[in-house]
Amino acid sequence: MEYFTEFGYVGLFVAAFLAATILPLSSEIVLSALLLSGLPPTALVLVATVGNVLGSLTNYALGYWAGLAVIKKWLRMSDDDFNRAEQRFAKYGLLSLCFAWVPIIGDPLTVMAGILRVRLRWFILLVTLGKLFRYLVVVYLMT
Repeated sequence: MEYFTEFGYVGLFVAAFLAATILPLSSEIVLSALLLSGLPPTALVLVATVGNVLGSLTNYALGYWAGLAVIKKWLRMSDDDFNRAEQRFAKYGLLSLCFAWVPIIGDPLTVMAGILRVRLRWFILLVTLGKLFRYLVVVYLMT
């Protein structure tokens, strides 16, 4: 994570983007380190949110355009993972996208949204709200 902090806002953007995809990264750690280094919280939250939402849009696009076999292989999703994501999405509907930031379940939810052809405007709105709230909480707890 230290590598990302060396690049400031760009490092945070990249970490947030990658954290929203299949890579096991923690953009919150990078955000916290940059916050402690004195960078303004508002700009950090904005950069992290945009990067993370764009990473989730990558998952959405994968679900939208790739075949199910490709998705399962690329995301290393078992049939059980896929079925759980589908059940969560069916149970909670669009509002489940507000929890796209949650580790383990977030990536499959955003892929599932693409597979199910969720309207892009709803996807962006709900995912952004959830991710923005998460970063605001991190900043609040750090200050």
